[in-house]
Amino acid sequence: MVRSALALAALATTAVPGLDVVATRPPQRVTTDFQTTGVLDGGGRSWVVVAPLHAAAGAALEGEVAVLANLAKAVDDGRLPFDVPRPAGFAALPEGGRAMVHRQLVGRPLDLTRLAAGPGLSAEVGRAIAAFHELDTDVVAEAGLPVYDADAYRRRCLAEVDEAARTGHVPAVLLNRWEHALEDVALWRFRAVPVHGDLAPDHVLVHEGRVSAVLSLAEAHVGDPAEDLAWLTASAPEESLDAIEEAYSLARTESTDKHLLDRALLVSELALARWLLHGTRTGEQAVIDDAAAMLRELAADVEDAPPIGSREPVVLPDRGWGEDDALPHTDGDRAPEPAGDGPENHDRPTPADDVDAGTADEVDQPGTEGQDDGVDAPADDPAGESAPGPARRQDHAAVTEELHLGRDLPDFLREDRPNS
Repeated sequence: MVRSALALAALATTAVPGLDVVATRPPQRVTTDFQTTGVLDGGGRSWVVVAPLHAAAGAALEGEVAVLANLAKAVDDGRLPFDVPRPAGFAALPEGGRAMVHRQLVGRPLDLTRLAAGPGLSAEVGRAIAAFHELDTDVVAEAGLPVYDADAYRRRCLAEVDEAARTGHVPAVLLNRWEHALEDVALWRFRAVPVHGDLAPDHVLVHEGRVSAVLSLAEAHVGDPAEDLAWLTASAPEESLDAIEEAYSLARTESTDKHLLDRALLVSELALARWLLHGTRTGEQAVIDDAAAMLRELAADVEDAPPIGSREPVVLPDRGWGEDDALPHTDGDRAPEPAGDGPENHDRPTPADDVDAGTADEVDQPGTEGQDDGVDAPADDPAGESAPGPARRQDHAAVTEELHLGRDLPDFLREDRPNS
């Protein structure tokens, strides 16, 4: 159920004994999965309250809480160069589940327009993502979150393409393009790593030109590192992509992944197919029409484009493949059809409650004109939205039904889409 901001503030006082809330403040967000509100205490400190709106979202939040404990240790040990939310307390909800409260993290949501060629913020973003991928897989696996190898993910994508094809709304040029990429064994030589799974500008905070925090880790799992680059492939300035990829590759200790951005491009395009499948599964004609229109636009954009995998990769010293590097099966068999649609908790935005502005503290308010990367802002939202990029470079989607609990559309693609 959706509560008023004041009701969530009251939950914060229950979750954190002695917390004296004096005002509500941004972030203020309501989606079909989570409600988020910021609060200010009597000492001028900012906090964030996150409440799930249904059982499936509650389960996702519990998964995030489990992995956050391991990630906080990685931050403290110096294995991660950025902070993550650190739960300070929980409040039971009458309908079941619990709300989480944590301190507001320092930083401002990443402004993709500030990403440019060469060293600088683009390289910082690449290194930050690489640091997450350098973590041991146990950091995620021990939290009870899914683990997928290269072939499992490839087969999942094949099954989705087959299902989308049967709707009749996917142009042949896209089906041929996607199937060619999915059957090209060279693209699928990678080692599975810890993956954030829902990176978007609102989930990456920047302070003084560096990535200061990463938020919204409910979709974390072990899988394809390209998933965490797809949102950048979709919407970052094209001139920044080489700098991001080079910094990322140099920061990784594993063998160079020559087709990292190729798979990221594929993931970003498949997000549209997943949006179409959401519409067909739920019977929402507005969603189907929206997805079909975007697919037609994408088909027109890529009709004369080279196949996925033909781009010239950033050339770095080849470290050689290790014995454990993933080599997927190449028999071309299709994976079984996904069983069921999962819980109906697709993350669609709904209007947030009106709130009172809190007293400003050390973290500035978001949305102020003319602010730069060195200014902090409240920006912690497990389900925030950002404007989509060009149709030919749309953001990535979830990889697994189990992990994403039926959320077919990625966070970065939700803005301005029909409500569902």
